[in-house]
Formats: sequence, C-alpha cells, structure tokens
Amino acid sequence: MTRAKKHTWTELTADRPMDKIERRRIIGEKMMISRVHLSKGFVVPSHEHANEQFAVVISGKMSFGLGREGTNEHETMIVGGGEVLWLPANVPHSAEALEDTVILDLFSPPSEKTGVDRGR
Repeated sequence: MTRAKKHTWTELTADRPMDKIERRRIIGEKMMISRVHLSKGFVVPSHEHANEQFAVVISGKMSFGLGREGTNEHETMIVGGGEVLWLPANVPHSAEALEDTVILDLFSPPSEKTGVDRGR
C-alpha cells in the first residue's frame, strides 16, 4: 500500500538553479509541485517540455512569452496573484518576474529538469 506523506515547505531543501530564484519541490509518482520564490527581474529563456504545467501565481506578477518567438503565433501574457496559467505540453514559453513573485508550479509527469534548470 502506498503511504501518504505530509510535507512542510519550510522543512524542504531549497535549491537555486539560477540567479534570483529559490525553489522547493515535492516529486510524486505522476506529478510534482514546486514552491518558487522569484526576485523581480528573474528571466527564464524560451523553452518547452513534454510536461503539462500549471503556474499558480500566489503573489506578485509575471510576464510569460507564449509560442515561438519571432512568429505571429507568439504572444505575451501577464499573470498576477490569484491567477493560474495552464501550459499544455510542448508549448514554447519564457517568463520574467515583473515583481517579487511566489508561484506554485505543478508538472505532470514529474521531471528532474525544468526550464529554470536548462536556463543555467
């Protein structure tokens, strides 16, 4: 039988895969969740992944570039506290923190590498 497990964000190990970011993750069998603190000015370059992603903005404000840059399919979307951005699998996207921001990122399936890990 699989056992449930309670986690406390402050007790999880934080990692800092890029400047201006601190992340704590819980990785399950079929999804993962990350609590991410981004300082104003944080930028992750355009990338895409096979994971479906929900970016739940708890506080602050983010600018997301969506679609292939340099094409007429590219758009910019501002997402603020209390809003959620759904990113289907394989959709190119970039992000910039317009303010100090806290996000819950949910990925399915889980992945050891995300866009911020590739942005080093």
